[in-house]
Amino acid sequence: MAEALPVMSPEEASLPDKRQVAASFSRAAASYDGVASLQREVGEALLARLPIQPVERWVDLGCGTGYFTRALAARYPKAHGTAIDLAEGMLRYARPLGGAAHFVVGDAERLPLQNDICDLLFTSLAIQWCSDLPAVLAEARRILRPGGLFAFTSLCAGTLHELRDSWQAVDGFVHVNRFRQLKDYQQIGAASGLKCTALETETRVLHFPDIRSLTHELKALGAHNVNSGRPGGLTGRARLRALAEAYERFRQPQGLPASYHVVYGVYQKES
Repeated sequence: MAEALPVMSPEEASLPDKRQVAASFSRAAASYDGVASLQREVGEALLARLPIQPVERWVDLGCGTGYFTRALAARYPKAHGTAIDLAEGMLRYARPLGGAAHFVVGDAERLPLQNDICDLLFTSLAIQWCSDLPAVLAEARRILRPGGLFAFTSLCAGTLHELRDSWQAVDGFVHVNRFRQLKDYQQIGAASGLKCTALETETRVLHFPDIRSLTHELKALGAHNVNSGRPGGLTGRARLRALAEAYERFRQPQGLPASYHVVYGVYQKES
């Protein structure tokens, strides 16, 4: 029988209203893995950055379909794992595939876990959806044991700038998710009480034959725009044609580029 999971009471662990983000990723559960090559590459690069040290308990935060839940289980076969995601649809998909003792609905800004409970908190391409990054790092510090690691990847400003600038030329509305500046990660990390052992960025560029292929992938990932302030209703054909024309100025020999500015961080809770 799996070891009981130490959790807070439902009152303590109540989630903020992030239903739109959760619903978007829940809808994408079945299609996500088919288009998530970048997400896998980035997460694997984060795994490669982890130092070798004992891990008895780990948490995969924003586990999605459980790809890295299973990777962590393979890396730490004797450890106790917990997978957490805001999207119940993702957990329903991941749970039958295994990898963790527990699959739990939870918010990174208010984790449903006790203090000093794990040695590794791993999260890849999830915390960019959190509005309160200081709360995320405070929760990481709270649940980690002394010496434990908080390892994350996220996205920086400039991600999908080609799509953002093309939409700006079409109608001036916000159609692309906003992302933090690198300096925000640096400053918030420095104030978190955690020791930074690694913080670096890289740019990864994907290429698509046409704009429809790009927007289809973003929808399949559940990563299309969840900002407030975007225009309501369906985007008309004329607007999409204008978008395609505006995006053509970025075309490269490989196709239409979509740039992702990725930040990698590894922080440690000191004794």
